[in-house]
Amino acid sequence: MKRPGQDFKKGPKDRKSRGPSLFHEEELHARGISPVAGVDEAGRGPLAGPVLAAAVILPKGFELNGLDDSKKLNHQQREQLYEQLTGNTDVLYAIAQGSSEEIGQLNILRATHLAMQRALMGLQEKGYPAAHALIDGLPVKGLHVEQTALVGGDGISLSIAAASILAKVTRDRIMEDLDREHPQYGFARHRGYATADHLAMLREHGPCTHHRLGFAPVDQPTFGF
Repeated sequence: MKRPGQDFKKGPKDRKSRGPSLFHEEELHARGISPVAGVDEAGRGPLAGPVLAAAVILPKGFELNGLDDSKKLNHQQREQLYEQLTGNTDVLYAIAQGSSEEIGQLNILRATHLAMQRALMGLQEKGYPAAHALIDGLPVKGLHVEQTALVGGDGISLSIAAASILAKVTRDRIMEDLDREHPQYGFARHRGYATADHLAMLREHGPCTHHRLGFAPVDQPTFGF
């Protein structure tokens, strides 16, 4: 059995070009390791709002037309896939977050890893503990299950791609809620990212409780907060 954090070989060079598949999930299943959860995050880069993570266990042989890395899809496509995934009772998932306060206290990487761990624990609490996690990106410290890190995993693994959709759509909806709470920042438009519009609103109003203190440019002294 591969050690936690050890990468699989990607196999044929054109696998990624064909889009995500169940190749890595099925390889683990063939070795008697099941269930396998795909794990991904959304929201590491913004200046405001939480970081989200999702853990998803897909049924064997799962197919869903258009399922891919959330970054390759538009808003409407992500919303449609979200509804199809969450409406399928054979798809097991949990979604968790690291708050803006935790990001400030821990740093964004550790808060992201915390959200991933919480998502996997969420599956366990629902009665579906994962035997192995496929992680998008680099290995995650502190997970309670063995893992395989796949760089660009949301474009390789269907489980990770599904997790990327659930995390992204959930975070977008949270930012829409925050927009109604703090309409002066335009969170629904930029989702908390450092757009020119967002920076202008920061200069005018200063940060709110959902901004990530410690992030540049939120803490830029030139803003005079």
